[in-house]
Amino acid sequence: MTANVTTMNTHNIPTTAQAPSESMVAIARRQHLQDMVFHRLTQFFSLLVLLALAGIIVSLFINAWPTFAKFGAKFLWYVEWDIINEEFGAAIAIVGTVLSAGIAMVIGVPLAFGIAFFLTETCPVWLRRPLGTAIELLAAVPSIIYGMFGLFVFAPVYADYLQVPLQSVLGGMPLVGWLFGGATNGLGILAAGIILAFMVLPFIAAVMRDVFEITPAILRESAYGLGCTTWEVVRKVVLPYTQKGVIGGVMLGMGRALGETMAVTFVIGNANRLPTSLFSPGTSIASVLANEFGEAEGLHFNTLFALGFLLFIITFVVLALAKWMIIRAERSKGI
Repeated sequence: MTANVTTMNTHNIPTTAQAPSESMVAIARRQHLQDMVFHRLTQFFSLLVLLALAGIIVSLFINAWPTFAKFGAKFLWYVEWDIINEEFGAAIAIVGTVLSAGIAMVIGVPLAFGIAFFLTETCPVWLRRPLGTAIELLAAVPSIIYGMFGLFVFAPVYADYLQVPLQSVLGGMPLVGWLFGGATNGLGILAAGIILAFMVLPFIAAVMRDVFEITPAILRESAYGLGCTTWEVVRKVVLPYTQKGVIGGVMLGMGRALGETMAVTFVIGNANRLPTSLFSPGTSIASVLANEFGEAEGLHFNTLFALGFLLFIITFVVLALAKWMIIRAERSKGI
């Protein structure tokens, strides 16, 4: 009896799986090879970007080293720019770069937010697509076109209808009057900031519009159902949900404003002296590089590379600040 049970149990045990066929093995090998090649290829592309970035940093620093070795840390706050006697300082260019980019952000970010708000919340459906396309087309306009427009069209109008009235009304006021002094010729730090604002506007507005549109409809409808106004929905629902994208868009525009060359060169005035007002001419790192690289030699050549290295550092600091702001916002939410 025991032998019979053992025999029956032996018959009930399933047999082992059949060995894979040669075609299945070939397919598995081919898929493994494809995955490995794809992984190595994408890894190579990523490392290529890092190598290019490292190469840019190293080349800039090597060419800038003679200037850093001669002037040391005082190069950052030294205001002299004497090509004949080879006395150089980066303070004037740094101040002009930061001021023009800062003015552009002060003007451009509220305008971009208003455009994105209108396109996503209150714009009629028939107008949304053509208006959004028109704003995106502004990003395709070459910077030299903005510069030509700023010099030949904007500057005369700006001088007659903005600089002169502001100087006559606010120029004599205490505390703020010094901001509106200087020549009213349509050029200067404020003019460069305004032109830059219109250049970065389409980038920031496009990013804000896209991130506003990804907010789930159920969140908006719930807020409206609770009695919130359109502005309250944007301020309390849309902005907190899209905070990362908004900060990223603003920093994208900031990076564009810091590195802009041709448009700023046309309207900033290209004067190697510290600006004393918003109407004063000045210069920026990018405009100095564009104006003087063709004739630079010796220490002057190395100094221009030093300015480029400083511009790289400034841009890196801006991006790091954006990342820090995003991390801080996530921690405040407990993410």
